Amino acid sequence: METPGSQSSLHRANLERVVRAVRLAGSLTQAEIARTTGLSAATVSNIVRELKDGGTVEVTPTSAGGRRARSVSLSGDAGIVIGVDFGHTHLRVAVGNLAHQVLAEESEPLDVDASATQGLDRAEQLVKRLIEATGVDPSKVAGVGLGVPGPIDVESGTLGSTAILPGWTGARPAEELRGRLGVPVHVDNDANLGALGEMVWGSGRGVRDLAYIKVASGVGAGLVINGKIYRGPGGTAGEIGHITLDESGPVCRCGNRGCLETFTAARYVLPLLQPSHGTDLTMEGVVRLARDGDPGCRRVIADVGRHIGSGVANLCNLLNPSRVVLGGDLAEAGELVLGPIRESVGRYAIPSAARQLSVLPGALGGRAEVLGALALALSEMGDSTLLDGTATGSLAAATPAFT
Repeated sequence: METPGSQSSLHRANLERVVRAVRLAGSLTQAEIARTTGLSAATVSNIVRELKDGGTVEVTPTSAGGRRARSVSLSGDAGIVIGVDFGHTHLRVAVGNLAHQVLAEESEPLDVDASATQGLDRAEQLVKRLIEATGVDPSKVAGVGLGVPGPIDVESGTLGSTAILPGWTGARPAEELRGRLGVPVHVDNDANLGALGEMVWGSGRGVRDLAYIKVASGVGAGLVINGKIYRGPGGTAGEIGHITLDESGPVCRCGNRGCLETFTAARYVLPLLQPSHGTDLTMEGVVRLARDGDPGCRRVIADVGRHIGSGVANLCNLLNPSRVVLGGDLAEAGELVLGPIRESVGRYAIPSAARQLSVLPGALGGRAEVLGALALALSEMGDSTLLDGTATGSLAAATPAFT
């Protein structure tokens, strides 16, 4: 038994610090590990050598600043994580390893009126199918990240009543999926997972303070403060879609009038164009037509951008993020929507906050949330468990296999 403060416990803590830094980043040079952990270059070199000999990490030659370096990543067979993303009309699942490599990914349509039980049954089937297709050992699965389009109560894990999926209100999706798969499941809303995905793999890389805005059937924001997702004590932080823009505006699904969502979400925007463009129009179609020069679609997208910019300006004044990343189908409109967002930010935000802000489209498109679910599973892993598992060449002793 290690004594706190002893040389062996200090060494163990340093091992975990290095593994945690590499696990969260995907890969780092030894110099970057030293900067991230605060450990000396010599200590990092010795730890990396030990972890490599034990099969926990892989080391490959690379370059940094024009100089030769060594890139450190977790071993590709050290463990597997799974991402599951439920959207308004889709289910997407990805399987990845601890080196941040996506091994398999698949999506399929989802009936918006399906119950939570039906949706989770589909997820269980798709997860098991992808695991079998990749040929990985199910006992290597260290955890699952689960995304849902609605607020999650932090204490109970219950999906809130404002969820986009009506048949899911009151469900405890993490608990129910955990019972099906027999592995740890961590749940968050889709906007938070989009922020995680863009922060790890996309337009938010290297940024410590950002907001990811997702505009789809609803409007939400994933908030990253000092490198960590901010959820608030009840798990509802980031509900930017329910900022009031007009007290006499349309009635929102939340019961209030004139919420940002009623001016920007697809369910409110598409009817504006139906008299001239028909009832089969989708937000993806609006963006495509706008990029092709359709004046009506361009006008609607510009108006949506200005409204989003008003909400972003409020975020700037309150939180002063350095970057806002726009996700969802709307991001494909590029400057047609980003320009009006910046215009509103410049008009309504405090000048010092507006000057420091960059507004970018998401780099991951519709994959942001499922990749964020992988990142959530990676972030919730225990480094001690990982070290203990890889020391014997398998996570089977520490992680229950699929049922």
